[in-house]
Amino acid sequence: MKYAVPVSGGGLCPHFGHCEEFALIDVDEKKKVILKQTTVPAPEHQPGLLPPWLAKQGVNCVIAGGMGMSAQNLFTNNGVTVVTGVMETDPEKAVLNHLNGNLATGSNVCDHDSHECAH
Repeated sequence: MKYAVPVSGGGLCPHFGHCEEFALIDVDEKKKVILKQTTVPAPEHQPGLLPPWLAKQGVNCVIAGGMGMSAQNLFTNNGVTVVTGVMETDPEKAVLNHLNGNLATGSNVCDHDSHECAH
């Protein structure tokens, strides 16, 4: 299984579509361990681009602070699960917490369909 976590300044970016890069984290679901982590630069922001792009990278689950409903629907259509409202800023800790069923989430900071979200 592969996770994608939007990152800016080394930590989880609160607005999915405006991150600097993505931490791509391969895990062993049964052992609940991280196998490999790579970082890839985010492509230039374009509506609708990231869901198919990340799906082609082999991503099964996206962990995000906030994401609009259109993007969430596009991910679902590409077979990718989305977890929003994540407050853990360390990408590896967020993934491990999700694997272990104890990832704390709050409200989706982008619970509307605008391209700009107030934080």
